[in-house]
Amino acid sequence: MHYYPSAIALLDMELLTVFLFMFANLGFSFPTEPQPQGNREWHMTSDVTEIAGKSYDYIVVGGGTSGCPLAATLSEKFSVLLVERGGSPYGNPSVTDKRYYGFPLIQTDKYTSVAQTFVSEDGVSNVRGRVLGGSTAINGGLYSRASEEFISEAGWDKELVKEAYEWVESKVVFPPVFLSPWQSVAEFSLLEAGILPYNGFSLEHIKGTKVSGSIYDGFGRRHTSADLLDAANPKNLTVLLNATVKSIIFHHKAIRNKTRAHGIRFMQSNGSLDETYEAYIRKPKNSTSRGNVILSAGALGSPQILLLSGIGPKEHLRKLNIPVVLDLKEVGQGMQDNPCIAIFLDTMPQNRLPDPPQVAGIADDFKIVVEAAIIPISTNATRVNIAAKVAFPSSKGTLELSNTDPRVNPIVKFNYLASESDMEECIKMSQLLSRIAKSKSIAFFLGTSRQSKLMSTQDLKQFCRENVRTIYHYHGGCSVGSVVNRQYHVQGIKGLRVVDGSTFSKSPGTNPMATLLMLGRYEGIKILREREAKP
Repeated sequence: MHYYPSAIALLDMELLTVFLFMFANLGFSFPTEPQPQGNREWHMTSDVTEIAGKSYDYIVVGGGTSGCPLAATLSEKFSVLLVERGGSPYGNPSVTDKRYYGFPLIQTDKYTSVAQTFVSEDGVSNVRGRVLGGSTAINGGLYSRASEEFISEAGWDKELVKEAYEWVESKVVFPPVFLSPWQSVAEFSLLEAGILPYNGFSLEHIKGTKVSGSIYDGFGRRHTSADLLDAANPKNLTVLLNATVKSIIFHHKAIRNKTRAHGIRFMQSNGSLDETYEAYIRKPKNSTSRGNVILSAGALGSPQILLLSGIGPKEHLRKLNIPVVLDLKEVGQGMQDNPCIAIFLDTMPQNRLPDPPQVAGIADDFKIVVEAAIIPISTNATRVNIAAKVAFPSSKGTLELSNTDPRVNPIVKFNYLASESDMEECIKMSQLLSRIAKSKSIAFFLGTSRQSKLMSTQDLKQFCRENVRTIYHYHGGCSVGSVVNRQYHVQGIKGLRVVDGSTFSKSPGTNPMATLLMLGRYEGIKILREREAKP
């Protein structure tokens, strides 16, 4: 489905640039009132005592990108407790209003902000979501499906993947009504730089320049994964906010030498470490089939909880006096983040409105992805930005506990640009960003042209080392094939699964949000079908 003629890439760029500014200044009429968000018929509470001692068919830890669609799907037939360490996104303009895009990343604190900052051992600043909706509440909102190759390698059912994507898209994904002036400029600058063909609007991960979907609607309202909970059976869903899981409860049967996840220990997120509450997995009557504890706490949270629960490398666990439940050496291994280079195009901060990315350039045989945005650097100043990432990094790192407080970020190292192939791609994308920055479209938008000197390969390597940053697409730590199997069961433990980006051993290439939303729905359906097949 194209919202712009494909012949646009063949027209003269200078004429198009002038045209887009004429077009952007035309008036557009919309309905005066946006649709209300979050019907929230399901039960939501921050009272840990209300949940303590209760049993559920499924306990989902982490109300983020994958956790919300997973909980909503499982609730169709089973009782579900969804535990989120943060609060509600509703009524918070910095989450829901496009005019405040990026504000959560600059308004952080230790325990309550919707984004929690951390600095990797590489020295790169990063964030993780801490709110119902997870990182869908703080990211740029760009929605793009994973490639067919990624889906095939994952071993997923292609028809069910398609159904799961469409379910998500029918509820929280929107095509552009029109592009903002800056996104239009970004689109034309990518074409000028040779990122072809022009694909118009597409949800697919395809070579060239395209306009992606967004979780921002035409009114500039963000729709997080929390909105997917409105599709739940409200009688079966309980959402516990502001509660941090401390560890998983296990039962060990010596006769069969089996260890099973029986429930969770949790605390008030801003409470004392000494307080502990418990919730359990219900054992159904007249059936051998029972539910699971499912970790959907993200690439930092899920391996952290496994380690805190005694599942991980025994040497590391013993250093922190954590009783070893299972010596699973791969927990916390294979951590990856997409190396990113970002350039500010304007010479100084301005007071333009923030503008999240909606145009993507997929270049160098899918190995480089380029996006552009206007990002806030304070509450009253923004900068115009273009950024490119290495889509398939080969460098890998590790995650370990810093201490036994579940609210404290674990120690993570991504080893950015450690491999020669990653460095080669960084050099290529730095050169590509330079060409984009010098485009006539951007010069017209800013009113100034950008000059840059030629840099040697050695200079570019040094530039990459000094300027590498994150684009917030990290993954790994509970990879399929090492920590979990292809059904997302933790190896060696009954009744425990992990369903989120920590299970990825490879990046989807494009922005991972769409794939993680899909994964929650996909695995929810798979679990329901498994239960139907059992007596």
